[in-house]
Amino acid sequence: MELRRLERYDALILTSLLWFMAKFVRYLFPPLFEPFQAAFGVSNTATGLAFSALMTVYALMQFPSGVVADRQGPVRVIAGGAVVAGLGSLALVVPVPLPDLSLPAGPVASVPGEFLAIVGGMLLIGVGTGAHKTVAVRLLAAVHEERPGRALGVLDTVAAFGGVAAPLAVTYALPDWRGLFLASALLVAALTVLFVRRTPRHLDGDGSRATEGDGDTDGSLAGYLRLMTAPRVGLFVGVTVAFAFAYNGVVAFLPLYLTEAAELEQGVANTLYSGLFVVSLIQLGTGELTDRVGRLPMLFVTVGAAVAGAALLLSVQGVVAVAVAVVVFGLGAHGFRPVRSAFLMSLLPDDAAGGGLGVVRTVLMTAGAVAPGVTGFLIDTRGYDAAFATLGGGMVVALALLGVIAVLGGSE
Repeated sequence: MELRRLERYDALILTSLLWFMAKFVRYLFPPLFEPFQAAFGVSNTATGLAFSALMTVYALMQFPSGVVADRQGPVRVIAGGAVVAGLGSLALVVPVPLPDLSLPAGPVASVPGEFLAIVGGMLLIGVGTGAHKTVAVRLLAAVHEERPGRALGVLDTVAAFGGVAAPLAVTYALPDWRGLFLASALLVAALTVLFVRRTPRHLDGDGSRATEGDGDTDGSLAGYLRLMTAPRVGLFVGVTVAFAFAYNGVVAFLPLYLTEAAELEQGVANTLYSGLFVVSLIQLGTGELTDRVGRLPMLFVTVGAAVAGAALLLSVQGVVAVAVAVVVFGLGAHGFRPVRSAFLMSLLPDDAAGGGLGVVRTVLMTAGAVAPGVTGFLIDTRGYDAAFATLGGGMVVALALLGVIAVLGGSE
């Protein structure tokens, strides 16, 4: 009986584990910056640009992967992305003696050939992992129609610990960091085989389409953008963009805010910053509650909690009070994710859900990428209070747009 019950969730388990590995492999790189600099003689600029390149190709993959999933099915796209990411990991296992690259004078005057080979592997990892999340949301919403919120909560929560595990793995693996990528490639290969064998039976037909719908996108970018002209869809895109901008700005500068504006000790600030991510476990609860009490009510609860946390952060002093503010903000910000995905899937037509979600994720990820630069500029010119008040204002805008959606009659 237990085995049969577990089989009902094998697609969810395998999809979540592959997403865990995608996050794990991506976030191996930041803690490896210092070893890279020591081994290859590259600068902070070079390592930073390499990781920015990885994240850029990751973001650019959101829309095309969704479109291909609408046409060829989510299983093929997720498996293909896992294969590409696995190949990228394998490319980092053995040093490749490429010729050095000479550049005009500047912060990066030359790049060693061996580091260029690493950048090539990083780009493959960005392409491969970029094919996962958008398509996984579509897949799990179809497989678990009766409980999509729960499924998406599990997906996001499992993946969150990939980012937690990566720096620990680097710490214990050094100096043999290449072995981490070999182990990752082998594990991804095994999970991909299981995923391809077990998942299609949960889908209609051969799995080339999870569901049929009445979307009218004609397969073009313009067609998918037309989906955004529906009032509720367009308004909710505004919610996600405002929220992503505010969240990414806070996360980028929260450690500095805690030490310089809240005047906490470095160790305390780092502990509170870690706590911001530990509370991502709330996603399991908000995903479950989404299925029980409705999507729109849970959106108000999670965004409202994030607004309250941001307001507290600006108005309280002392370790305990600031810790409460960080936790409340984290509960709302992390809890929002599965509810956001479930609500979006309810708004988009089934046969255009992949590409439509890809468009939205590309837009919100772009807004999130811009946020740290804008926040840093505001801190330099106006100070921490003005910068964080602006970010809190973004959360308030998201809450106000939800109110408009509710007045129009949002999806439950």
